[in-house]
Amino acid sequence: MPKHILVGYDSSETARRACRFALELAACAGARVHVVSVLQIENGADTSALMMTENGEERLAALRAEVAELDPASRVAVEVDLVHGSPGDALLSYVAQHGVDHIVIGHTERGALARWLVGSTSTDVLAKAHVPVTVVR
Repeated sequence: MPKHILVGYDSSETARRACRFALELAACAGARVHVVSVLQIENGADTSALMMTENGEERLAALRAEVAELDPASRVAVEVDLVHGSPGDALLSYVAQHGVDHIVIGHTERGALARWLVGSTSTDVLAKAHVPVTVVR
């Protein structure tokens, strides 16, 4: 049974379903849940530093409130983190750094053009993860 479950979270409905699933799994397994949201930085380093200081604290507080609403009974230990970078790579880096042994991620169907333009985090994670991955639709 997993002990540390990572949930990739972007506030979408599929991410909410994935988070609820991870919370249920953690309750059954006695595991800790790491809810991780990735802030993708597309401009230069100056913009990145500004976004991290000005928006990071507010975004993290909002994420904590959203997650608390998903599990009002607080049956499991939950850690909410905001990381920066490319979503797939940032989530997998978090897995390696925090001893995560299971990943839960939402998946939204997109057309081939949209996947080509913006990529698919769930596909990226599935291709590169070295721990079990559950994809929630």
